[in-house]
Amino acid sequence: MNRSDVYRAVFTNAVAFRAMLWTKLPLAAFAGLRVARLDETGAEVTLPAGWKTQNPFGSTYFAAQAMAAEMSTGAPALWFIEQSGVKVSSLVTGLAARFTKRAVSEARFVFSDGAAMRAAIDTAVRTGEPVVFTARSIGTQRDGTEVAEFSVDWSFKKKKP
Repeated sequence: MNRSDVYRAVFTNAVAFRAMLWTKLPLAAFAGLRVARLDETGAEVTLPAGWKTQNPFGSTYFAAQAMAAEMSTGAPALWFIEQSGVKVSSLVTGLAARFTKRAVSEARFVFSDGAAMRAAIDTAVRTGEPVVFTARSIGTQRDGTEVAEFSVDWSFKKKKP
């Protein structure tokens, strides 16, 4: 099993993922984020509803939604970088959101453009120049109602040896 397989296994195994979150991203662990899917096409992250993610108005706090949307784009980015075998820095350089409906139940944030993200990372590796990729994550509730759309700008740059 190579490093990228181990990385994916950690992200998709509930116990290993929770342990990693508590050590690296405790706020995401406390909120209860889960990676439901991580593959070549992208990722799906679940965000539970409830007191830990709720705002004073009874819906899911926008920052909790932003955290889930960012993770749905960040997990594949880190996995693709690991697969490249090259040290690449990744940094969120921008974030835009549009909220379309109140989120009042568990939400799923889905990023589905893994091929384009991988191409951006490959370009950064090949050219040595920074590449900015805008990843779109759509949040929906269990009934399919769209609650939010996020655009997360990722900057990828090959690290100097």
